[in-house]
Amino acid sequence: MARRKLLKIQDRQELFDVPTDEDSLIRHYTLSPADRLEIAVRRRKHNQLGFAVQLCLMRYPGRTLMANEIPPRMMLHYIAEQLNAEPESFNSYARREPTRLEHVSHLLAYLGMRTAAAPDRRAALMSGIETAATTDKGSSIAKAIVTTMRERNVVLPTPDTIERIGLAARAIARRRAEAALISGFSAEQLQSLDDLLKVDPAIAQTRFHWLRSAPDAPGSSNLLAMMERLSFIRTLNIDPRLQGRIHSGRWDQMIREGDVTPAWLAADFNASRRRATIVAQVIKLGHKLTDDAVTMFIKLIGRLFSQANNRKKQRHAETRKETAKALRLFLDTISALQAANDNDEDAIETINRYVGWHRLLQVKPALEAMVENGDPDPLLVAVEQYANVRKYAALFLRTFAFRSARRNDPLLAAIETLKSLYEDGRRSLPDRVPVAHLGTTARKLIFSGSKPDRRLYEIATLAALRERLRSADVWVEGSRVFRPMDEHLMPRPAFTDLKDTDQLGLGVQRDGAQWLAQMQQLLDFNLKRLAHRARNGKLEGVRLEAGTLLVTPLASEVPAAAEELNLELNDMYPLVEVPDLLREVHEWTGFADQFTHVRTGDMPQNIAAMLAGTLADATNLGPKRMAGASKGISAHQIGWMRMFHARTETYRAAQASVTDAHARHPHALLWGNGTTASSDGQFFRASDRAAGRGDINLHYGSEPGTKFYSHLSDQYGYFSILPISPTESEAAYVLDGLFDHDTILDIEEHFTDTGGASDHVFALFALIGKRFAPRLRNLKDRKFHTFEKADTYPALADHIGVRINTALIMEYWDDLLHLAASIRARTVAPSTILKKLAASPNPSQLAKALRELGRIERSLFMIEWYSSPALRRRCQAGLNKGEAAHKLKRAVFFHERGEIRDRSFESQAFRASGLNLVVSAIVHWNTVYLSRAVTHLRQGGRNIPDALLKHVSPLSWEHINLTGIYAWDTAPDLPEGFRPLRLPGKMLLAA
Repeated sequence: MARRKLLKIQDRQELFDVPTDEDSLIRHYTLSPADRLEIAVRRRKHNQLGFAVQLCLMRYPGRTLMANEIPPRMMLHYIAEQLNAEPESFNSYARREPTRLEHVSHLLAYLGMRTAAAPDRRAALMSGIETAATTDKGSSIAKAIVTTMRERNVVLPTPDTIERIGLAARAIARRRAEAALISGFSAEQLQSLDDLLKVDPAIAQTRFHWLRSAPDAPGSSNLLAMMERLSFIRTLNIDPRLQGRIHSGRWDQMIREGDVTPAWLAADFNASRRRATIVAQVIKLGHKLTDDAVTMFIKLIGRLFSQANNRKKQRHAETRKETAKALRLFLDTISALQAANDNDEDAIETINRYVGWHRLLQVKPALEAMVENGDPDPLLVAVEQYANVRKYAALFLRTFAFRSARRNDPLLAAIETLKSLYEDGRRSLPDRVPVAHLGTTARKLIFSGSKPDRRLYEIATLAALRERLRSADVWVEGSRVFRPMDEHLMPRPAFTDLKDTDQLGLGVQRDGAQWLAQMQQLLDFNLKRLAHRARNGKLEGVRLEAGTLLVTPLASEVPAAAEELNLELNDMYPLVEVPDLLREVHEWTGFADQFTHVRTGDMPQNIAAMLAGTLADATNLGPKRMAGASKGISAHQIGWMRMFHARTETYRAAQASVTDAHARHPHALLWGNGTTASSDGQFFRASDRAAGRGDINLHYGSEPGTKFYSHLSDQYGYFSILPISPTESEAAYVLDGLFDHDTILDIEEHFTDTGGASDHVFALFALIGKRFAPRLRNLKDRKFHTFEKADTYPALADHIGVRINTALIMEYWDDLLHLAASIRARTVAPSTILKKLAASPNPSQLAKALRELGRIERSLFMIEWYSSPALRRRCQAGLNKGEAAHKLKRAVFFHERGEIRDRSFESQAFRASGLNLVVSAIVHWNTVYLSRAVTHLRQGGRNIPDALLKHVSPLSWEHINLTGIYAWDTAPDLPEGFRPLRLPGKMLLAA
């Protein structure tokens, strides 16, 4: 059995290898006069050089020279230069082992160091335990051990020894955390935990599995099932505050391990680990089920009203024929009255003669019904589904405790009223009920009859609760998603400390008045300059017609020669099977090694199974069918790799490996420098079990589905992807991708289409110090917002909107900085904040202040858009890359007709991550061979300008076999490390 390891190869290198960069050599290996004197005592140059090398190594990294070790050339040259010695003389050093050991003994005394003794190892172990209590990362634990030994002036033992100390420290920290979590549990409680792993005959499965398999497709029965599980969890009497007994890092690791542990495997754990795992999972499930149930309630009530609106439209369509008949009869009646008036005849007789009095009387009831139901309020239509809402409403209100920052909140009072009605079994409302939480229209409808309508009141109150939950105006005890806004942000004292020490790292000053003054001056100048240029026809591609600025669409910048070159280079790509492509990219980048084991941190032993699992996600084939379509790999092997190695964070690390390698490739620099990016959503239909969970956006048709929202750099490198509902605004997720990645990319400018733009997004980009450049549809209809009066810019009068509310921005300046600093520090996802700020029909003052700031930034951006054709071209090029990459994604995600069939968000996220990773691997593979093809042509005398080459994209896939039998048990023999290009002569012979 292989020895368990704490450190990866790169971790060992970082801790124990000799640095070779110039700065590190100067910092660590510059000899002092005292050092030179001590070195000069040695006879012969090679002994002096060897002694100096030992001295430097014992200072940093803190170890001795190993037997037969040859230091890096850069280090030898740097030390030898200081001693006027030849680096090659080191080869003569330490031919006798006693000489090396004797020098070590002298250096220990000279440096005041010693070899590690038992107290030193004990101190190192304690330091490792302290660090392991916060993290499972082997590198962090080993660094703590090394740091402790350096502080104690101890020569570092061998890496294997340090690794053994670290493994022991981690094991002790794990046992302590497990013991702390279940400390104080009674024997009955411990037994109840063990019972969760036993099959319950009532449900024919273990309760542990039952709790973790709650249905998540929106529906009344599924919501009831969630709340049933939540009620069961509460009977276990496990206090969620137990989580506070251990460090958050250790807690997160315990959750990660528990998430992939099935009941049968947990049953094999030792008692302490088994019970601690169950406790952690139960606490986590309590939070998750709370969040999922409230989210499902929000979806159900939202769907209730969207279906009500759809029924209104359907009824209008169904009554169109009757409406047309009534209008025709009305027209005939008017014509008869007009004829009677013109001919001075009796009106009634004329109507009876031409129209028929009996016809008018016959149509009267239908007309009365049409008038009464002509445009009913959505609440009146929604209440028709009251029976379905009643199935879950009572239990929902009883299961959760709702809280509000408002004193004597009428909504909470209304909830208590409904709860009492349910408990008492009363059908009618009391004489006095809270109504301040409802709008005027709803109140009128409720009280339009002789007594208030209970059903209307209940539906209206649930709708109000939905809106308040979405905007964080009301929150739920025990929830992690539905919390007060402040709890999502970094603690206020931490923010204050950063602000006071000027360490916020934002794109705006601490002083709001100073920033506003600068913006006022800049906006005023830019507007006046824009007006001047517009009047004088000096805006390239923009004209002023009847007071309206009109932008001429951009023509294609891709020359015909680039299209021809693209076809030629595409024909030179080697033909490749997709398993071989992934294997080659792994050999170049090591991306599969990033799928570390959830507990041990070990790299996957079966790389082929890991690659097969990734391809199963990317192609939408799934692990079982992938095994059936593969040679050399089994479903068990793929399943094991996915269970213990595929996680959100490992997918993100693997993505970073490929994207970083791609960004560093010289050919990728032709497309950009990696500082700009674009994002866009791509719709995939849902079918089978996923259809119930999917949402319908009529923009994409009448079928449910999911959108994959992804971010792409200007070098065609993907770095983020997230499944979102097709009904959600993309604007909320634009910033998420810029923070939710581990790549070396530092995006400074970001492009989206109109769907990704909002004033809130403009504001946050400005606050965090990045540039937002969306392609806005109907730009001429969007207004500039100014500090000055509209008549200050007469030439642009039709484009000037309301003035900026500077007082509101100043009042909430600190809160805006707090919000941006929390996003910058990754304390909260931008989408979490943006969705809550945009959810309420009555925006909070903070939301309004953020909108005002965004209006300033949008106005400045629009001015630049009109003024700069370079910006328009840059944005167009960035978005075109994303749209072209969508085609490659569609080609890869081809199984199951390209339809999403996973019910859970986690499974859909894996599909999306696998798709992004495989497409990125294809792009990088294409880039490598594209570069080789260009080099081949240039070596043959072809002149291929870089300006032409930048239009040739790496998004081709015709040369890649994505279908058929996937062979994982054979690897191609590539003597030179690369496949031969397909050259015209060879292709002709093959034909």
